[in-house]
Amino acid sequence: MPETSPNAAIPSTVKWVLTVLVSTAFVMMLNETTVAVALPSIMKDLGIGADLAQWFLTGFLLTMAIVLPLTGWILGRFTTRSVFFFATIVFLVGTIGAALAPNFVIMLLARVAQAIGTAIIMPLLMTVTMLMVPANRRGTVMGLIGVVIAAAPALGPTAAGLILSVTSWHGIFTIMVPLVTITTIIGAVKLTNASERTSEGIDVLSMILSVFAFGGLVYGLSSISVITAGGPEARTPVIILVIGIIGLALFVWRQIVRGKHGKALLDLRPLTNLNFTLCLLAMMGFFAALLGLMNTLPLFIQGGLMATALVTGLITLPGGILEAALSPVAGRLFDRFGPKPLLIPGMLIAVISMFVLASVSENTSPWFIAVIFTAFSVGLAMIFTPVMTTALGSLPKQLYGHGSAIFNTMQQLAGAAGTALMISIYGSAQARALSSGLSEQGAQADGAGAAFITCGFVALAALIAAVFIRRVPAQERERVELDEQTVS
Repeated sequence: MPETSPNAAIPSTVKWVLTVLVSTAFVMMLNETTVAVALPSIMKDLGIGADLAQWFLTGFLLTMAIVLPLTGWILGRFTTRSVFFFATIVFLVGTIGAALAPNFVIMLLARVAQAIGTAIIMPLLMTVTMLMVPANRRGTVMGLIGVVIAAAPALGPTAAGLILSVTSWHGIFTIMVPLVTITTIIGAVKLTNASERTSEGIDVLSMILSVFAFGGLVYGLSSISVITAGGPEARTPVIILVIGIIGLALFVWRQIVRGKHGKALLDLRPLTNLNFTLCLLAMMGFFAALLGLMNTLPLFIQGGLMATALVTGLITLPGGILEAALSPVAGRLFDRFGPKPLLIPGMLIAVISMFVLASVSENTSPWFIAVIFTAFSVGLAMIFTPVMTTALGSLPKQLYGHGSAIFNTMQQLAGAAGTALMISIYGSAQARALSSGLSEQGAQADGAGAAFITCGFVALAALIAAVFIRRVPAQERERVELDEQTVS
């Protein structure tokens, strides 16, 4: 790609490419958070128990964890159009399968297909942004990607609830079919190739190790509450977690060896860049805290405050909408001022919000939680864009794809770990409170407080890493040039 000047505008062809990718990613991310709300209806309709139904969520996460490490190689080996059509068509087939699913097996296979498409689309979107958007406009575009990350998951449960109020769970997937079809057709007309292809074949052994490593880790981390409880049920998750750890060690070793010859399935050289690694650590810590909070807050609202699912959605919805509205603004501010003026205040707001939420009791007003969660969402809007853009902007162009793959893979692992850890802490604190004679609602509040304060400390650790993140030199030079041109 040719170098762009500091004042370079985004060409209309690039705008079309980004519109197609952002729209597709939005639908896929929306899909990711709708199924949990529909699980009771799916269980009843398919005649299955909660143990099987959970695989619609666990299977999705496992597939994401397995596919994400491969996306660096995929994005380098195939054209942008090929990768896009593969992702959307596989997702579309999965969505149609889910809409028509008559039994557990078809539904599970459909969720796996959806996860494959979702795992590919986000790294593709981030890599194309870095390759096709002028450096001085990347923050603005990454702000739009922040809308996908923020608004889609926040709107998913609310959208699912509304659909379920008028039709069956099949309708959730039926509505997505025309949306994905439209973006696929527009992509066929407007999408152009952004990257140069390589002829490197796939390393089968690395791919196998990746399956054991990341699949084992996600499954093991997701089962941490079973492991900590002990007993015969813990044996299988422990074995799988150990296999995941060993697999990860072997996978990393093989990538280092093959990387010396430029043949790594997942090039780990981005991790030698200190700025990228700091951004990665900050994002992992914060994402673990975020998903831990997002998965325990509804438990407290419904179990501790005895609120309905609708009220739960209404409490979190304003924050998601506000975050979506502020993310593009944060992107434009990033282009002008760099990461720290946004990142540090944003993380402080989020950390303080988590600590305030830790003070909840069974008498806390739901609307107090709504206000604090909205403040928390303001902090979120100031975090994602600076971290993502600075991380990838710290790398040379040829490592964008692998950097994006690493970023998304580790984010997924951090999210699984954060969710499992916070739910385990929630359950343990709740059990202790019940054994001491507290009411069910009071025990729920104790569990929530313990989980929320842990989220706060994890996010605080991420803030410490963020303090050392620096603005990449190219961005600094462009800011100076822009200021000089403004003065003249």
